[in-house]
Amino acid sequence: MVTGMSGLLVVDKPGGITSRDAVDRALRWFSRGTRMGHTGTLDPLATGVLVMCVGVATRLTEYVQRMDKTYRAGLLLGAHSDTDDVDGTVTAIPDAEPPERDTLMESLQDFVGEIEQVPPAYSAAKVTGRRAYDLARKGQDVMLKPRRIKVYGIDVLAYEYPRLSLEVRCGKGTYIRSLARDLGERLSCGALVETLRRTRVGPFQDQGAVGLQMSAEEARAYLLPLASAVADLPRVTLSAGDVDRLRHGQAIAWPNGGEGVPEIAIFNNEGTLVAVATVDRTRGLLLPAKVLPACQGAQ
Repeated sequence: MVTGMSGLLVVDKPGGITSRDAVDRALRWFSRGTRMGHTGTLDPLATGVLVMCVGVATRLTEYVQRMDKTYRAGLLLGAHSDTDDVDGTVTAIPDAEPPERDTLMESLQDFVGEIEQVPPAYSAAKVTGRRAYDLARKGQDVMLKPRRIKVYGIDVLAYEYPRLSLEVRCGKGTYIRSLARDLGERLSCGALVETLRRTRVGPFQDQGAVGLQMSAEEARAYLLPLASAVADLPRVTLSAGDVDRLRHGQAIAWPNGGEGVPEIAIFNNEGTLVAVATVDRTRGLLLPAKVLPACQGAQ
């Protein structure tokens, strides 16, 4: 039986602390033994939306992690950093030429679309099973492989050399520090992240997010239902019998096809999320991928 509270909490992480620190502080709002985890690391420098999964919702973190994100980034041009942000060792680029606005706008378009990006050396990306930042802090050379990421759009909010303000809309796994580093290389002037704020993760906005200074009673009032974690998935309501079969690991007939839909959020007649199922179009079946307990705790 599941006890305690379950749901999603949208926290506005302050600067100067890690995402793990933010989780530890938020845990104080809930009873001892409550499970909690965040759904996407923010650097200590960064502020903004950090979605936390509480209780049963920790089983759904992967669905929030892959949601699209929006960032507002303040870049400093004419310099570079070993960490690609202002928290590292910053070195000015001698004789750096301020890019013309037209050149800047043209260069930014090269970073829109599906591109390859190498994570920063000081990042949580893994090298032979170890975190890159652990190796970098020991002075070891870190060779990370490029990853395919998606950048949906980049808007220039302000530009007055050496400072550039951007809004970036992107997919999972995008490093804004890498984008700054690579843009600086493209412009031949260097660049690093000076300020960074995540304003959106999927449907979760920074407006109305929970501040860590709130009381436990205030914060718990912002707890969102489990269904929020699968907001990007199509949803289907099934009969009690079909729900019971899914909960027991059985496939159910699904003649609807679901062309192009790999996963579906399953709800019961009471509107409660009960499972996530994968669609087997060839056999016309729904297969249980993630089944939630019948008693999910308070939401």
